[in-house]
Amino acid sequence: MSKELKNGPTPPATSNFLRGIVEHDLSNGTYANRKDQQGQALPQVITRFPPEPNGYLHIGHAKAICVNFGLARDYAGRCHLRFDDTNPAKEDQEYVDTIIDSVKWLGFDWHDSTGEHLYFASNYFEQLYEMAEYLIDAGHAYVDSQSADEMRTNRGNLTDPGKNSPFRDRSSAESLDLLRRMKAGQFKDGEHILRAKIDMASPNMNMRDPAIYRIRHAHHHRTGDTWCIYPMYDYTHPISDALENITHSNCTLEFQDHRPFYDWVLERLSEGGYFKKPVPHQYEFARLNLTYAITSKRKLLQLVEEHIVDGWDDPRMPTLVGMRRRGYTPESIQLFCERIGVAKSDSWIDMATLEGSLRDDLDAKAPRAAAVLRPLKLIIDNFPDDLAIDCTAPVFPPSHPQHNENLRHFPISKTLWIEQEDFMATPAKGYFRLYPPIGDAPGNRVRLRYGYVIECTGYDQDADGNVTAVHCRYFDDSKSGTEGSAAYKVKGNIHWVSAAHALQAEVRLYDRLFNDPHPDAGGKDFTLALNPAAKEVVMAYLEPGLADALPDQRFQFERHGYFVADRVDSVAGKPVFNRAVTLKDSWGK
Repeated sequence: MSKELKNGPTPPATSNFLRGIVEHDLSNGTYANRKDQQGQALPQVITRFPPEPNGYLHIGHAKAICVNFGLARDYAGRCHLRFDDTNPAKEDQEYVDTIIDSVKWLGFDWHDSTGEHLYFASNYFEQLYEMAEYLIDAGHAYVDSQSADEMRTNRGNLTDPGKNSPFRDRSSAESLDLLRRMKAGQFKDGEHILRAKIDMASPNMNMRDPAIYRIRHAHHHRTGDTWCIYPMYDYTHPISDALENITHSNCTLEFQDHRPFYDWVLERLSEGGYFKKPVPHQYEFARLNLTYAITSKRKLLQLVEEHIVDGWDDPRMPTLVGMRRRGYTPESIQLFCERIGVAKSDSWIDMATLEGSLRDDLDAKAPRAAAVLRPLKLIIDNFPDDLAIDCTAPVFPPSHPQHNENLRHFPISKTLWIEQEDFMATPAKGYFRLYPPIGDAPGNRVRLRYGYVIECTGYDQDADGNVTAVHCRYFDDSKSGTEGSAAYKVKGNIHWVSAAHALQAEVRLYDRLFNDPHPDAGGKDFTLALNPAAKEVVMAYLEPGLADALPDQRFQFERHGYFVADRVDSVAGKPVFNRAVTLKDSWGK
């Protein structure tokens, strides 16, 4: 167990390096005794999840959400939801709304006893601009008037140092005048840019006088046309963290080389009296790389715009809205993120780990139901024509606390639907389901699950030789749960639904979107790896009680997998079902 922490809770044993950092800071009181502007004591752990509202969240974001909100939860802190909305050309209120909804659905919240901690970088535009003017006055920034091509050429590369801009030694007064005119809208996009004055010979390309402000005459979804210059992300992010009193600014490894500029910004502004130390510190962890999936926003947008998928919430998409519609639960995604852990180096996580987390979550709690996805008619010739006998089965599996308390009821009648694969006219070796008499031997016997034992007596065919119906006889003393059932020993046990009572419903059989575990690796055209069998729509026959299924309600269709009533297309009494995951992993096996 971890040692007792000063002024903080005793969390579980440290399971990753970020928890180790937090525990070390708590033990040392690194962020103790801080107060906000209203004089209220601040938690020693304040994290943030800072998405840009330019797309829908995906499974990779789920890891960042769980990391940041999870740390705050486990160490008596708080986590802010902040939108880094500094690029108006790509951002929209639609994305803000769906991100808020997805984080809530995943099970996290940004409220505490002091109120709501939902923020926007655009809230800080005035302060960001004021600090930019300070950096110019202090000799730490200048307005550059080179063209984009000239700046690109003079920046150098990984082997050659950059060259100073001919405008680098502009006086602070001149740069300040130009910045104010930029703000007033007197210049065109790209005509000038504000840059930090650091070191054009730095081995870290991000420290070669990075941009701070650029001109962009674009309408912002929150500030409208108030601004025509916008701060760069790398400048905005550390300032936003400091203004919000963030302690641990956790991000993925691609930002590791950006950390020196993060520190530089906060150091310069602390010197100017804007922030008190200790300031936030950035830490990097491995991003989520998932096989058989892509998480590039640009490529996901391509799938949507080219109608390869049916929108951002298509159940084949790795977006959180797509996974929710597919049938994933918040608990299963949190379980997945816990299982993959937090590391300092990138690695690939197999899709089977994600699918297994969903199975493990639903196995103990999903109600069971019978469904025939590829129907074949079964006629019990000796069953009375107008008779329907009630059968029962547990709603929940044995591991569920209400296993013995809830039963589902469904009728058995003369004509049933069974799966096509449960009959073979010429049985293969080891086949224990239905097949007709062979020579002098009678047809095979199986048990209709929760019903009677039957014996196959024959089958019907159409002109093309396709089996259209199977015939059998039943034994009326063999009903499951009765004393006589023990006298019948059969190897096969098949599921069924009554043809007269079944619910006919659309069922969408979803699978992995790509056949290639790394569909876009090495610059490959990921569209060439699309799985043509990723979506199949069938008209199935379901247990009649499923007519009452509510949108988002999940079930285990016995033998088939876990399914959810579609949250978009289901209507009262007529649900549409999506397959979330099969019962076991058989991919590529």
